[in-house]
Amino acid sequence: MIIDRKNSAQFCDELRRKNKKIVFTNGCFDIIHAGHVRYLTAAKNFGDILIVGLNTDESVRRLKGNSRPINNQNDRAEVLSGLKAVDYVIFFGEATAEQLISEIKPDIYVKGGDYTLKTLPEAKIVQNYGGRVEFINLVAGKSTTNLIEKILTRLK
Repeated sequence: MIIDRKNSAQFCDELRRKNKKIVFTNGCFDIIHAGHVRYLTAAKNFGDILIVGLNTDESVRRLKGNSRPINNQNDRAEVLSGLKAVDYVIFFGEATAEQLISEIKPDIYVKGGDYTLKTLPEAKIVQNYGGRVEFINLVAGKSTTNLIEKILTRLK
């Protein structure tokens, strides 16, 4: 289910009143693959509710270049929402999820093992309000970029 960004803080407050532990992660999730599914499943195991911050199309272009995203934000959100581990999706267009995190204040913020507390700008925000940051090891060789390269190689 997609949560309207304008109502996301209030929505998360309601979840907390129901004693739900909120886990949050974010990303582009352009072409869903096994690495994404394993990552999101592991993230969900940290709490009761998994909310995914999904980069808007424009923010994906800024991060990945004009050839991305492959799938538009509505399609990416629909696919994410269909995954067992994902409870809610929120769009965000900023370069990082710092503002969104400061609005919804998840109990646990999860990112891939390619980040550290020092390289993750959102970490300080989470720690300042008493939340926890967790890292999940990435699945070697499983990435949207690798998948796109594999497809292009086979088309040659």
